[in-house]
Amino acid sequence: MARPAGERPLPFDLQALSVFVAVCEHGSMAAAARHLGVSQPAVSQVIGEIEAKGGVRLFDRGVRPLALTAAGAVLRQSALALTSEARQAANRLREVHAGRVSLIRVGIVDSLMRAVLPPLSRFLAERTAQAVIHSGLTESHASALFGRQMDIVVGVSDFADVNGLERFPLAREPYLLLLPEDRPVPRTPADLAALSQVCPFVRFSLRSRTGQEIERYLRRLRLELPVSMEFDAPYGVLTACRQGAMAITTSLCLFECGLDLTGLRWAPLPGPRMGRVLTIVAREREFGALPRDLSATLRAALHAEVVPVLRGILPTLEPEVNVVSHGGVMDL
Repeated sequence: MARPAGERPLPFDLQALSVFVAVCEHGSMAAAARHLGVSQPAVSQVIGEIEAKGGVRLFDRGVRPLALTAAGAVLRQSALALTSEARQAANRLREVHAGRVSLIRVGIVDSLMRAVLPPLSRFLAERTAQAVIHSGLTESHASALFGRQMDIVVGVSDFADVNGLERFPLAREPYLLLLPEDRPVPRTPADLAALSQVCPFVRFSLRSRTGQEIERYLRRLRLELPVSMEFDAPYGVLTACRQGAMAITTSLCLFECGLDLTGLRWAPLPGPRMGRVLTIVAREREFGALPRDLSATLRAALHAEVVPVLRGILPTLEPEVNVVSHGGVMDL
């Protein structure tokens, strides 16, 4: 590869620096040569080339053991850092190739924490040396992902308009209406509008992707329901419904809150169906097979551990909750 004009060549490479560090640590070129498994003349040649290219003397050869000169002390400090970083980089490359990484930062939309945190924690314990897990809104996680402050997002958007990402769908689930059990189930959008006059409609915050999708749905139905309360998290929505409000939510949002529907009832939306897709998103080709393996692990856990619980609490909704296989939708 051609060197840019005006750029000076480096006086050493990493291998030469590792030889220099060995001499520093062992006190002589002979001892360093034995440690490295090479001849003493080979070590002497490497040190001589560094000195010649740098125009400095690294060692005071008039004393035993060898003593570093001022220039040698400066180079030793940098050489230790550079060779250590190079070894760590090599280890990280091997870990990624083997499907294991040293550090991974994962963001999970808060409506999925209870459903996916146990299998996610088990997976990361096996595949990473250190993991940081954040919960919150998909939008805030997206900003962190694009700014390289987060590595993987498990959320409600696949960021289809952003290049350089790989995406692994996890599940599809329909939105549903949650309301007090003493309220009639609205069958049409007009029924919903009429009910909102006596039963406040609470919303997911427009800061959330779920809240944005619900607002778009209401606009398609040409419904302008009175503004009541907004919440970022599913628990706030469920609490408001227990106090006499109604809301559009999902089965996994209810699962996040423990699926305690005492005093409540759920019903299909009084209009066209609407659902959300849960997706794992990571930067493309940065973590080898890990994101794909994580998606397979979480899909299996949702199928085995979460859907049976939903089947017991929401029996008529369950067939519409689908875990997405790699090749398509797997009806449960």
